[in-house]
Amino acid sequence: MADPKIASPGAADPGAANPGAANPGAADPAAPGRAGTASFGTWVAGARPRTLPAAIVPVVVGSGVAAGYHHFSAWRAALALIVALALQIGVNYANDYSDGVRGTDEVRVGPVRLVAGRLATPRKVLTAALASFAVAGAAGFVLAAATSWWLLLVGAAAVAAAWYYTGGKRPYGYRALGEVSVFAFFGVVAVAGTAYVQMRSLAWLPVAAAVPIGLLACALLVINNLRDIPTDSGAGKRTLAVVLGDARTRALYVGCMLVPFGVAVALSPLRPLSLLTLAALPVAIPPVRSVRGGATGRGLITALGQTGRLQLAFGALLTIGMAVRV
Repeated sequence: MADPKIASPGAADPGAANPGAANPGAADPAAPGRAGTASFGTWVAGARPRTLPAAIVPVVVGSGVAAGYHHFSAWRAALALIVALALQIGVNYANDYSDGVRGTDEVRVGPVRLVAGRLATPRKVLTAALASFAVAGAAGFVLAAATSWWLLLVGAAAVAAAWYYTGGKRPYGYRALGEVSVFAFFGVVAVAGTAYVQMRSLAWLPVAAAVPIGLLACALLVINNLRDIPTDSGAGKRTLAVVLGDARTRALYVGCMLVPFGVAVALSPLRPLSLLTLAALPVAIPPVRSVRGGATGRGLITALGQTGRLQLAFGALLTIGMAVRV
């Protein structure tokens, strides 16, 4: 569904440095028999649990929109959440697998990497990714059966986006298209889709509410890729940050962080309590100041964590603003 690198409020874990980075000259991570036996805790870390708010927030906001139209459905919202979480975990494992077997994740700062860190075999990580996609597919099938069968096409597109971000022969994540996918699937599809399965009709408000959520998700990816410009360019990954360069990427991040507040203000004539999101503005100031000030390395990891917290705060306040009509 989304981009695994954004998919990094999880990458914001300052204590989760890649074990494989300590030995960049080690043997091929894809070689059989070289990986250790990962513990349950390692598999949980490999799923990058701190990325999960990026899946939760759009579903909560979409449910808030549905509630504002008096169409909230708890069981449909729960299934949408299962779909989102399973896709997020699946994309994280798929990214771990694809980058691990390519050897492009061997030198980096960020969350644990199972394959690159020789903590699990590529086959096991691939199996975990496919199992997660299967869970998302099962929950999505139930939602499609109860709502509309065309949702199966949306689900298939989400799985394809998850896999081909770094998978396949020509991964689009290496072609400066990651932010497009993140905005589409973490924003429009997740928010509007969640509202649709509960309202069973299309409306413009959930699409509008998806814009700030999608931009904040993009901010997570942008700052992650800003941090990784040196290693990504060396590994041949042409992310948008690599293409834009350091200065313009920092400007893009600031825009993704601040424009959501303007969108919330624009929505206030219809949903006045959307102005509550302005209370989250102080949360945006430290990471914006840090990125504008030229932070690098661990400083960007800290800012990434702060960006994830802004996403949570903004999402919670926007949900209230969408749900409560005054």
